[in-house]
Amino acid sequence: MPIRPENLHRYPRDWNEISARIRFERAGGRCECTGHCGLTHPGGRCPAVHERIHPDTGAVVGLTTAHLNHTPEDENLLAACQLCHLRIDHGHHRTTRSITLAARAAAAGQPGFLAVPT
Repeated sequence: MPIRPENLHRYPRDWNEISARIRFERAGGRCECTGHCGLTHPGGRCPAVHERIHPDTGAVVGLTTAHLNHTPEDENLLAACQLCHLRIDHGHHRTTRSITLAARAAAAGQPGFLAVPT
């Protein structure tokens, strides 16, 4: 997942090295998700492997590093395929989208609302 420019200051300077260590040294190039995404994986762990075809999506896997608590300042990290990462972040993305849309509406002088999903 790309880092939003306004969040760059929240990441350590050596983020690329930390991310690579998590994805390739600790995880061995394989998704570490064991159900964090809400799916039940065969054998208990997602079978997706970096740069191979994902067994569920048919897309080439680009292993990412997910923040399990959505806080870049700590290292609660998981190597995750795109599918698992997007599913892990789904609720967070819904919340931040609502906040962004409300801020845009307010800036445009339009009545907006802040709908935080439950």
